Amino acid sequence: MTEGPNDLELRRRQFKVQMSTVNTRRQNAVCVRRACKRYGTKSNPYVILDGLNMTVPKGCIYGLLGASGCGKTTLLHCIVGRKRLNSGEIWVLGGRPGSKGSGVPGPRVGYMPQEVALYGEFTIRETLKYFGWISDMTTAQVEAKVEFFLNLLMLPDADRQVKNLSGGQQRRVSLAATLLHEPELLILDEPTAGVDPLIRTSIWNHLVEITKHGRTTVIITTHYIDETRQAHQIGLMRGGYFLAEESPERLISQFNAESLEDVFLKLSVIQNMGKRRRSSILQTVTDTIQVPSITAGAVNEAIAVDDEVGEISGEFGDSVSMTTRTGRVSIAPEPTAEIPPELPPEDEPERSFKDYLKVVKMNHMRALIWKNFLWMWRNIPVMIFIIGLPVGQAILFCWSIGHNPAGIRVSVVNNEIDYPKDMCNETLGCNSTRLSCVYMDFITKNYSMEVEYYDSELEARTTVEKGQSWAMMVVPHNFSQSLKSRLDNGRDVPDWDLVSSLISVYADKSNENIATFLTRDLLFGFIHFFSSFLTSCEIDPRIAGLPLRWEDPVYGYEEPNFTDFAAPGVVLTIIFFMAVALTSGAMLMERNEGILERSLVNGINGTEILFSHVITQFVVMLGQTIMVLLFTFVIFQLTQDGSWVLVFTLTILAGICGMCFGFVVSCVCDNERSATYMALGSFLPIVMLCGIIWPIEAMNDYLRLVSYVLPLTQATDSLRCVIARNWDINNPVVHNGFISLLIWIAVFLTISILVLKFKKG
Repeated sequence: MTEGPNDLELRRRQFKVQMSTVNTRRQNAVCVRRACKRYGTKSNPYVILDGLNMTVPKGCIYGLLGASGCGKTTLLHCIVGRKRLNSGEIWVLGGRPGSKGSGVPGPRVGYMPQEVALYGEFTIRETLKYFGWISDMTTAQVEAKVEFFLNLLMLPDADRQVKNLSGGQQRRVSLAATLLHEPELLILDEPTAGVDPLIRTSIWNHLVEITKHGRTTVIITTHYIDETRQAHQIGLMRGGYFLAEESPERLISQFNAESLEDVFLKLSVIQNMGKRRRSSILQTVTDTIQVPSITAGAVNEAIAVDDEVGEISGEFGDSVSMTTRTGRVSIAPEPTAEIPPELPPEDEPERSFKDYLKVVKMNHMRALIWKNFLWMWRNIPVMIFIIGLPVGQAILFCWSIGHNPAGIRVSVVNNEIDYPKDMCNETLGCNSTRLSCVYMDFITKNYSMEVEYYDSELEARTTVEKGQSWAMMVVPHNFSQSLKSRLDNGRDVPDWDLVSSLISVYADKSNENIATFLTRDLLFGFIHFFSSFLTSCEIDPRIAGLPLRWEDPVYGYEEPNFTDFAAPGVVLTIIFFMAVALTSGAMLMERNEGILERSLVNGINGTEILFSHVITQFVVMLGQTIMVLLFTFVIFQLTQDGSWVLVFTLTILAGICGMCFGFVVSCVCDNERSATYMALGSFLPIVMLCGIIWPIEAMNDYLRLVSYVLPLTQATDSLRCVIARNWDINNPVVHNGFISLLIWIAVFLTISILVLKFKKG
């Protein structure tokens, strides 16, 4: 079907209107149209912005004023690209925030948040140097600006640390960091709060000066409404809506008011007239205010949007309740020009293939790495503690885990002696008449057991029941004779000699480890004792030995040590979770103090932040790893028969994996409490399932499958094979540990980058 002349003419007109609107938008510094930002749930909705329209011409000072909680800061976050709108559009400096080539977030915008958002340990000069380097300024350019801002903002010596400044001085340093690189668009969120009038005047004079030639545009919010009379245009907000957008003098003249505070009061009353139901306070205030007819007419056409408590409150005075349940309405006039529902995409600069390969910018990495190392240098006691903590944990492990228990008390009832008159003193020999005494003396000396003799079985059993000893042993009356009878008669030994040659043991097995050690010591102690007795009788001890011969082990030692078994998993766990704590703590500190958000607005991306922390934390982790391995395998001499290169490399990879997991924790969690819960919640499952406490082969079949894919399971098995079996990287068990860690590093880094990129309000 062909188009007729009328259709073609209609399309030409629509295209002209659309392109005219686009050009108008690009002539303005900021354009916000029908912006809607909502929080809350269906059952409890809370509207921040609704249907808001805003235009900021280039080269002007735009004062954004309103009560606390009306949505000013949220709107600013949307303008700089750190929050998304539910609906509507924002046009900043000729492009949409966040689009490629827009420079927003980036060097074209300067953002000063409400909080100070600075490192307290840095000096004023170092703070400005950091933000200057981010904006691709040279050190000489920054130094040239330092003296200027010291004089303009009446700051103290440039080498004074920020934490030693007053609250007002800190805010002025924050303002200097925003003005430093002379951006096209300045976003200042209450820059004059806590600043004395003289300096406030100096700040406003500077803002007026830099906007004279139209190169700089300023959007400013402030507690002091009347100081915005120097602004070219102001927007009054309340309850998520615009009350008015006009020049200060025109608003004062239009409402026949003495100050902008009076204008805001009158507009607030008009907004509250959107509902029929009004309290007596509202009626009284309304009757005393003369509302211009044009504004009253606009109110008649306004539509109430939500029900919430009407009030006139915030930075501009005491709270005055207007009504118990009144609607908020937008009384700012709608734009008269026809606005297309959607703007065409902005012109993006051509990008070469090399541009897509540039994941990070060198000036950003330089500033971030310098900042991280400087923070470490300014917190040497903290860094000593951070490096020394894993060493202390390794020392505690080596001192407390895997050693044989000492002082295990055993209650003995020896019926071969007349206790307490007859003491159990006997020497080992073929003619010994009380072999039980020799046996008790042997296990006491060689296995660090404490033997206590009792006259009756009741007394001995009572000590076990009361927890005073771990076992009771009862020796028959003719134990020695019966034992010799078994040796002399062989297969013809009488049954009563078989019974009388048995020592009865009643053990407390409530503690499995103690019971296991006790069983081992009594069993091996008797084998060694009886072998010595046979030797003294010139009898080959192999006659009474077990028909098993334990040769030299292929790997490990003849007497296994649990410390050697657990050491690989413990070392990796210490390095892994120390890296988690260090990295997540550093990231959360930056986020909670506002430094992370400010850096992102200045053009730093999530990849650069993560890589900078990887580099700086790697240095710390390197020191931790060297110290832990030194104390574990050199000073305490735990088993290490493998390659030191493989041991060191695998431990470093575990630490990097922990760092990446720490990034995930800090990106997902919004505060230290939830981050602590997440880190602690992951600690026990990883420790229990990686084979440190108990072999993986003994786990439930389904749980074993989960265990195999955890970060430290394959790595622990790999490290154990290296240090105990001297296997090299060609062995599948060894290189599987390396591959597993590399995969988890990639997974954690990807999750962190995606969360940083898309986690916006």
